[in-house]
Amino acid sequence: MKPGVLLLSLIFLTPFWGCAEAYRSSVGNIPEVYHRIYLTDLPTAWQSTVEALKSVRLDVSNQESGFIQTKWTDNTIEKNFTERGIFTKAQYRFLISVVKGFYNGKPSVKVTVQKEQLIQRDVLEGWKRLPTDSIEEFTLLYRIGRLIAIRTKLAQYENEKNEKAIQQSGF
Repeated sequence: MKPGVLLLSLIFLTPFWGCAEAYRSSVGNIPEVYHRIYLTDLPTAWQSTVEALKSVRLDVSNQESGFIQTKWTDNTIEKNFTERGIFTKAQYRFLISVVKGFYNGKPSVKVTVQKEQLIQRDVLEGWKRLPTDSIEEFTLLYRIGRLIAIRTKLAQYENEKNEKAIQQSGF
């Protein structure tokens, strides 16, 4: 590419970068959404998701709509230990969606995880949304995947055991 063309394209694209940054700052911190697609059925994915969340209390758990929302969990001590700032209060919750679909022609389930983290530096400040570091979201998706793999393997062993019992009984 010629240096003149590169310089000219940078001059024309610079205002658009400024507009995008202004838009992001006007909208505020938009929580990141993380997802993973699992090749399994909906009941297996749902039970695995609920089991992966057994350490937190659930606020909403609706299998019909495929939505789970946890209660706000206080994590002030953890945030004060890991972050530089001192927080008066810190809390988070997960919003999880479990939706069935098809991936490459096979039945699948898409699990979407969003973590909302709120902090309060002092009593007068009020709550502010803090961007997530994505570690807990990826950990939760990993746990769900491992639980799905375990449930699938157990179901496979159970089917093999039943087939073997049927063959031995003479039917």
